[in-house]
Amino acid sequence: MQDSARAFWLRAPGYGEIRPVKLPEPGRDDVMVRTLRSGVSRGTETLVFRGGVPPGQYAAMRAPFQEGDFPGPVKYGYLSVGVVEQGPLDLHGRTVFCLYPHQTAYVVPAGAVTVVPEGVPPARAVLAGIVETAVNALWDAAPLVGDRVAVVGAGMVGCSVARLLSRFPAVQVTLVDVVADRADVAAALGVDFAAPADAAGDRDLVVHTSATSAGLQRSLDLLGPEGTVIDLSWYGDTDVHLSLGGAFHSRRLGLRASQVGAISPARSGSRTTADRLALALDLLRDPAFDVLVTGESHFGELPDVMARLAAGSLPALCHTITYGEG
Repeated sequence: MQDSARAFWLRAPGYGEIRPVKLPEPGRDDVMVRTLRSGVSRGTETLVFRGGVPPGQYAAMRAPFQEGDFPGPVKYGYLSVGVVEQGPLDLHGRTVFCLYPHQTAYVVPAGAVTVVPEGVPPARAVLAGIVETAVNALWDAAPLVGDRVAVVGAGMVGCSVARLLSRFPAVQVTLVDVVADRADVAAALGVDFAAPADAAGDRDLVVHTSATSAGLQRSLDLLGPEGTVIDLSWYGDTDVHLSLGGAFHSRRLGLRASQVGAISPARSGSRTTADRLALALDLLRDPAFDVLVTGESHFGELPDVMARLAAGSLPALCHTITYGEG
């Protein structure tokens, strides 16, 4: 029985470190998981790393297995894939996904892990929490056959939304981003690409994920009459400025938030969070999602990696962390 592990902690905003941790003895209904891969949720985790969570959102922003409190010291993260080394027989030896921080091994209730389907490699499976966010957003958005849709912001979440939308019948999807190189990513995802200034307007639906005022404003500008922006961005302590004196009222435009912390009202009566996560993992059978995994580093490098991601000196969509195997 493994009784110790190592975990990544944010000691204080801007300063990460690796700490030893003692593992509890697994109970009858627990599993012990040895980590294979974890993923850095670049938007949220870098915001946490720089101390950008507003005090009023400390409780709402807690991750399921977070330890410590914002702004630090805190152990934060939620994209982990590992193998069950101790637990119920039906899970023993299975590769699983868990909403757990970056740690070499951990003990959690068996109900907190979801089996990764055959054919989904660990590096792709870390995207499950991101694709789950995209699923919830599309339950909120309810796109219709033949809709013209723009996704503004080609990060992990925006790209996941675009890929899922590409599979809707006759839906025209354009991924919009200021980074010209994301055109190659869009092509791999099977959708169109445009710079913000070149994107076509009169969209029935716009999904916004850039976490910038400019991106949100452009999203509203791209809507046709009666259209709606679904905003998935988490702005933290950043102020958002919009100009609503133009067509916002005359075109009766809508702006609606979507957040993965609760099941979309459209499915809250028929789906659980476990159902939603299992669906996300099943959708990850699609190898097109591999384009989102853009780099890897060993666990011991994570303090430096997180600092570079937060500073923007390490460009990435999803940067994964390896733990010796997988």
